[in-house]
Amino acid sequence: MHFQRIAAVLLLGTGVAYAQSTLPELRSLADPDAGSTPAEPKALRSFDVSSIDRSADPCQDFYQYACGNWVKNNPIPGDQVRWGTFNQLAERNLYLEYKELEAASKPSASRTPLEAQFGDFFGACMNKPLADEQGIKPLLPELQAIDGLSSKQELAGLMAKLSTQDSASSPEFFRLGVQQDQKDSSQQIATIFQGGVGLPDRDYYINQDDRSKKILEQYRQHVIAMFKLAGDSPEQAEAEAKSVLAIETAFAKAETARVELRNPKNVYHIMTIDQLKELAPNFEWRTYFDQVGIGQFSTLNVATPDFFKAASAQIQDEDLSAWKSYLKWHAIHEAAPFLSSSFVDENFHFYGNELNGQKEITPLWKRCTSLTDRYLGEAVGQDWVKENFPPQDKASMEKLVAALDKALGEDIQQLPWMSDATKKEAELKLSLIRNKIGYPEHWKDYSSIKVSPDTLLENVDHAAHFAEQFNFNKLGKPVDESEWGMTPPTVNAYYNPAMNDINFPAGILQPPFYDFSKDPAVNFGGIGVVIGHEMTHGFDDQGSQYDGKGNLREWQTPEDRKAFTERTDCEVKEYGGFESAPGQNLNGKLTLGENTADNGGLRIAFQAMMDTLQQEGKKAETKKIDGFTPEQRFFISFAQIWCSNQTEQSLRVTAKTDPHSPGKFRTDGSVQNFDEFGKAFNCKKGTPMYPENSCRVW
Repeated sequence: MHFQRIAAVLLLGTGVAYAQSTLPELRSLADPDAGSTPAEPKALRSFDVSSIDRSADPCQDFYQYACGNWVKNNPIPGDQVRWGTFNQLAERNLYLEYKELEAASKPSASRTPLEAQFGDFFGACMNKPLADEQGIKPLLPELQAIDGLSSKQELAGLMAKLSTQDSASSPEFFRLGVQQDQKDSSQQIATIFQGGVGLPDRDYYINQDDRSKKILEQYRQHVIAMFKLAGDSPEQAEAEAKSVLAIETAFAKAETARVELRNPKNVYHIMTIDQLKELAPNFEWRTYFDQVGIGQFSTLNVATPDFFKAASAQIQDEDLSAWKSYLKWHAIHEAAPFLSSSFVDENFHFYGNELNGQKEITPLWKRCTSLTDRYLGEAVGQDWVKENFPPQDKASMEKLVAALDKALGEDIQQLPWMSDATKKEAELKLSLIRNKIGYPEHWKDYSSIKVSPDTLLENVDHAAHFAEQFNFNKLGKPVDESEWGMTPPTVNAYYNPAMNDINFPAGILQPPFYDFSKDPAVNFGGIGVVIGHEMTHGFDDQGSQYDGKGNLREWQTPEDRKAFTERTDCEVKEYGGFESAPGQNLNGKLTLGENTADNGGLRIAFQAMMDTLQQEGKKAETKKIDGFTPEQRFFISFAQIWCSNQTEQSLRVTAKTDPHSPGKFRTDGSVQNFDEFGKAFNCKKGTPMYPENSCRVW
């Protein structure tokens, strides 16, 4: 259950936009076409002229101009809730990974031990008939252990026991992990964090608008249905669901809101175990820590104290039977994707269809490939990068990063609102950013994970336990600066403030983001903006609170911090005015960091492109391709990485949960804040994309 604070170019939450989801898992074993062979997705291309809607005015709505035909011609597939260029590339990467896994799943004398491990993991996941035959049986030992609780004092011991028994579905109501100390990044400390609810945001439990109330009722019916599948009578299921919602609603009311979680100072509270016991006296903390396998420590970060205070009160106020219902529900909920089709289908019905508007369950091969990548990603990734990321691509990427680094340094020097003293600190931090490109220097060793070709839930249990112990073993040890938080085929990128590093998996370093057969304008508008985005995260409202060594420390002068906040407030207001669904505006505070990174990344990538073109000479600066100047190609390339369609239900969920704005507003919001766009398309000052007044932080 380890977790880390990272800022990603597309991550949905702590960790990423559209390649991954912060919602409960939508993986499932049910598959309407399990026996079919998937077709290979076509290779993508950078700068697609056919996507452009030439009937639109780029000065009025640039997203419509750059993406209008793409949006019209690319409806959302039935097994998706969002469909965009990120998804298209992710689908292609997933297919290539699937072919590798499919081959490895067939026993042969030539299989390497590594191939046998991830091949058997994948093969067990693909064995739908076995899962249907077993039904709830793989989960019964855990449910029986919960039923055996004789007092609430045993909660801590049971939770620790289930965790150490390799249970992927261990039903803790909080998250425990090891993180870098936010004020001493050389140290790794234990951290506990709020959790234990089944809906994607606290608002669904608290808000009284019609949609929130409808979703809460649908969730209640889903909990009832799952309990009935597990063997409850209708009356028992109703009673158990009532207990679950009572506890989860109390948890939700005590949770720190997402916007508040964005401030690292709000989630840093160092306490001794005795102080934690005083805060939350009704849980046996020492028993839990001693038995869960994390090792010894005297202090820890209690990230969300109000939550643990409320959880302790719930332990006291709710009777033992209610807690048994709660624990059983979360055991079932976590295991549902790995059980029989009836559990899988009900899990999808609520989380996929009702909550997000997904029409069809994702095919089995996709989910099994994603699952294997999730738990054995650096094993599969070793062979994947050999085929899909040659050394010359890494070398070219390093040159691009260097160009963006130079441009950001120039940008810092030119900032009119920043004092010389703060500029020196910013330059120092920039000089200390580490760049990680493609894949890890050292591959993770998964050899201790026991994998069988016919025990999916056990395989997931073993892999989840390995991941937990891998994290726990960091306690008190030196920080591994070479570690990655994403697997090589992932279509994403991220910045980690405690590490002060930017990370670009091989999965995103392909068309339409990265294609060195194209002119510089296209690549700077694609992967160049992604690089600039991640660099800017080091200086957004969160990242700017960390110094170059990754420590939470104020390095701006009070006057500069005030000027910085005034500029970020401009973005909060601007993006808070964008309506993503009827009656549903974006949360400008929730999306502030990503919006700042989008704006800053666009600006410094443009500067890096202009520097490169100047070095190549006058011909490169003025040459038109496809009828567009380099500047125009840069902006179109940028916009086209955000071409997308999304269900209204999903847009409403992400407006509450996702720190990223939808693609339309990532595009239009950024270009309307950058005068060079208006000049490139000869817009008249005062038009929507070239306004009289705009926001600028970096």
